[in-house]
Amino acid sequence: LPKGPSECEVPMDTAYPVCAEKVEVRKWKYLDPCYAFYGVDGSTCSILTYLSQIEDFCPSHLGKNHSALVHCVCTQAEIRTSLSQLYEVIGNNSGAAINFILSRVQRMSERWIQAGLRMRQRGNKTVFNQMRVRVLLYPGALTGSVGQRFEAMVERGGPLGELVQWADLSACLTILGHNITFTTSQHQLHSCPIQRPLTFDLIYTDYHGLAHFQGAMGLAFQHYQCHFRILDSFGTEPAFNLGSYTHSHGYKTLWGRWGLQPLQYMTMFPHTPDNSFLGFVSVERTVCVCVWKDGDLARYKIFTHVLFAQGKSEFVEVISEQLETHATVYQPPGHTSSLPSFVKNHGLLTQEHFLRLLRRAKVFVGLGFPYEGPAPIEAIALGCVFLQPRFDPPHSSNNNDFYKGKPTTRQISSQHPYAEEFIGKPHVWTVDITNRTDVQEAVKAILHTEPFTPREFTCDGMLERVHAYISHQDFCSKSVPTWPPENALRVHLGPLGQSCVSVCQHSALVCEPALFHHLNSPSAFTRLGLSCSSVGLEVNHLFPAYSPWGRHCGLQQEPRLFSCAGSDPSHRRLCPCRAYLPGQVALCPNCVETGL
Repeated sequence: LPKGPSECEVPMDTAYPVCAEKVEVRKWKYLDPCYAFYGVDGSTCSILTYLSQIEDFCPSHLGKNHSALVHCVCTQAEIRTSLSQLYEVIGNNSGAAINFILSRVQRMSERWIQAGLRMRQRGNKTVFNQMRVRVLLYPGALTGSVGQRFEAMVERGGPLGELVQWADLSACLTILGHNITFTTSQHQLHSCPIQRPLTFDLIYTDYHGLAHFQGAMGLAFQHYQCHFRILDSFGTEPAFNLGSYTHSHGYKTLWGRWGLQPLQYMTMFPHTPDNSFLGFVSVERTVCVCVWKDGDLARYKIFTHVLFAQGKSEFVEVISEQLETHATVYQPPGHTSSLPSFVKNHGLLTQEHFLRLLRRAKVFVGLGFPYEGPAPIEAIALGCVFLQPRFDPPHSSNNNDFYKGKPTTRQISSQHPYAEEFIGKPHVWTVDITNRTDVQEAVKAILHTEPFTPREFTCDGMLERVHAYISHQDFCSKSVPTWPPENALRVHLGPLGQSCVSVCQHSALVCEPALFHHLNSPSAFTRLGLSCSSVGLEVNHLFPAYSPWGRHCGLQQEPRLFSCAGSDPSHRRLCPCRAYLPGQVALCPNCVETGL
């Protein structure tokens, strides 16, 4: 009898001696997402098609057209109204960090779903004609020996900021209707064949994961690197991005040097406009009455929460004169507390209990570390005022061990520069913590402040931003960027020694690196009234720029070195500035679809 359409025989062909063996191996590996994306469903037919068309272990599977199995099925993404699919995807992994991510996604699921419904109402069922993409989420910091150390830190209360981002990114992509694979297994990187087409359209990872992929892909890594998006909390400036340039110009870093497009790096806060601002979602205040188990904490009692108390007793003591002071500092069993006696320490709390504590707090106190985490934004959203230290001199890689080796020249003026610059008073107070009078006056002034959440840290804002990135950012194209559109450009000529970050900020604008190519021509200098005695094309992260000495006009030869951050006392930068939406610095008013 002839075989049915779903039945196939394994061919015996001396030219393909291991075909039968490979078929058997794939029969128990078909659940691997790498094979699933190629259409392998466990049937012999799908495995033979895969082994003949992709890995070349079997002869051509004649009589069947399975080309669709190895190409993207181009369907439109639709807003999802459930995250149950994501729970299963994340749940295939294990560990304390994964438990944190899954718990956060589940706790915030209703907010994500409601934001997705609002987005759909503003447009239509499809996400503004965006195609569904296949996305791999691979947090490399959670794998191998690095992952073991990270897990140990998570169990002691930190660092959790990166996990917050992974949780919110996975939820955001799922609601937007894309196909998500989440893994912390390096073995899955090796199980994907290193041949075209790539099984994923986008790969979100971190610096550790980038190294893992390079090892797995070998020579193919360079071809596929345009598909990567790197979660990079503190940012990577262009001067640190190219290995040869970094080495020859003395930009020392433990990271960087990967030669990606700088906008492929995605930051936690919009502090490095050369990178893309990914962000996260802040917890918002609710109207429910929460009961704290400790009887001495009344629902509306005012008190502070201390981020990190060691070595800052005098500052905390001034606050405690007016407010009951509480902390959540990890205390190892059997160790004596190093906190002052006037601080009540609750130890390491679960996410739920920590948020209950925040809902009762009035002041959230930062004592200098950790830098730029998500907790202050969530505290402000829950009704707290954030009180933090001013750094004088600013912290940087030149004077601070934490930033030493990081691929950035940023000058950090406070523990949380985003909160200081983009939110500010009355929700954020930045003070000299050694000045007792300043601290006392700040505490008195901030006792009557309402909650506040910037739109960019809401589910709606993150959906809007990530949707725009997926729709418009194409780092595989060889043509110049077309987004943001040219009509968003506001050209500014900076003074000597100022970066384009500063120049644009001074005019209440933001530097947009994707618009630099519009300024990289002699005519751009002419339009600014500059007369060039010479014009040179050079690999230099300061260019395009004008040098008054000799009236030299420098043009950029390497597009990956277009830099908002670069500055030099002998050059005036040509700066591509743009406006931005209120509460959404990543997007300009005409950068998003109508109705979004």
